[in-house]
Amino acid sequence: MAEREPYAVRWLLIAAALLGLGVLVALPLAVVLIEAFSQGWQAWGDAVLDDETLTAIRLSLAVAAVAVPINTLAGLAAAWALARFRFKGRWLLLMLLDLPLSVSPVVSGLVFVLLFGAQGWLGPWLQDHDYPVIFAFPGIMLATTFVTLPLVARELLPLLQALGPEEELAAITLGATPWQLLWRVVLPRLRWGIVYGVILCAARALGEFGAVSVVSGHIRGETNTLPLHIEVLHAEYHFQAAFAAASLLALVGLLGLVARRIVGARIGRAH
Repeated sequence: MAEREPYAVRWLLIAAALLGLGVLVALPLAVVLIEAFSQGWQAWGDAVLDDETLTAIRLSLAVAAVAVPINTLAGLAAAWALARFRFKGRWLLLMLLDLPLSVSPVVSGLVFVLLFGAQGWLGPWLQDHDYPVIFAFPGIMLATTFVTLPLVARELLPLLQALGPEEELAAITLGATPWQLLWRVVLPRLRWGIVYGVILCAARALGEFGAVSVVSGHIRGETNTLPLHIEVLHAEYHFQAAFAAASLLALVGLLGLVARRIVGARIGRAH
């Protein structure tokens, strides 16, 4: 049908798409990079190597290092259960899996404050036992894990459904144990889907702002992740430093896009 469209209509649609992408994606990215290096490489390096910036980077990486493996394991288990079994409450599991995508991240953060804050349901007990959650690393980790929870599962579920259970049933018939089934049949077939989901999860974890902003307390040098640190720099009119830090997240996003493209091509060739 597309070949039958008039030549002018096709090019008009292509031009409109390119214009929209240019204004909404390419132009903001270009502005970030231009402003980040507006005062030269030395100023960019000084901003990136600032103590508070490095602390924010380390915190963001630590949070992602915890959230991504948790969501990978949980996503694999959820996708496997939903794709291979029919059970009562399956609809509830599907609904809960989509909940983090349906709820505002700010609301998610407020829920954790309600649960673990000083005036929350569990907050007094946690304070009595000297185990802070809100305004500390555990709260940031929980909020980030929650908002990124569906990403791996949502990549693996359609892949499992498309692959079908035939090879797994054959392995079981031949006497494979559950661990042999997982390591020798399931994971090799899902490896590129898992990598794809991990890339999405890591990129979202590193860039999460809303939920983390609520639970972190914005304590400079302690609970500010990189996105929160960028906000602080911008609010204090340190624009070049803010854009320099933002360029790191932009670089992560670009690398994620390239990796997704490569992994997506691998998945396509595998089928």
